[in-house]
Amino acid sequence: MTNACLFSGGKDSTLALHEAVRLGIGIDLLITMRSANRESYMFHYPNVGMTGLQAEALEIPHVFVETAGEKERELDDLERALSENDVRLLVTGATSSRYQADRINAIAKRLGIEHVAPLWHVEPERELREISDSFDAIITSVSAEGLGTELLGKRLDAGMAERLREASRKYGINMLFEGGEAETFVLDAPLFKKRIEVREAHVEKAGIGGVYVIDRAELRSKQ
Repeated sequence: MTNACLFSGGKDSTLALHEAVRLGIGIDLLITMRSANRESYMFHYPNVGMTGLQAEALEIPHVFVETAGEKERELDDLERALSENDVRLLVTGATSSRYQADRINAIAKRLGIEHVAPLWHVEPERELREISDSFDAIITSVSAEGLGTELLGKRLDAGMAERLREASRKYGINMLFEGGEAETFVLDAPLFKKRIEVREAHVEKAGIGGVYVIDRAELRSKQ
């Protein structure tokens, strides 16, 4: 039986993994859903191919699960992956999206899996403070008014957190990006044995925003 984490490489799933470990939950496997649809309702899209480096840095086994990313049908791909990997406990980075949480809960109930969402209803200021203090996370996509492409590739630090507060006040964005306003990628975190260094990247325009595409990255010593 397997304790797994649904892992996108972004701030929420990475922080949820850390919180689970703090709770004494050992994680045996990272599961990354690799969607062909950048507009997936359920799964992170930008740079998920780089999660293999994060898994290597964490020294946790990792699998990719391919999905066409079709609404609702993509859940069948997740359910199959959980069943095939004999998952009995699943950690996710859900924070407030009922759409995602309800669907994962339904799958968990069918399969007899315990769903652990340690960030559920987390106070946004608390999460952003922990990310800025202890993680090295960058913004990899923006798609909402008030979040310009100049933010792409920038670190989610205290200054960025203040900028997000202002955007939330002015434009009503969710500060943790649960509405898809932005995406992130974690380069370093307390459980990482090595850090990730981006060597090559480029920006692609997408809708009203853009995506920071990591073309090449490598693991480096944290010393």
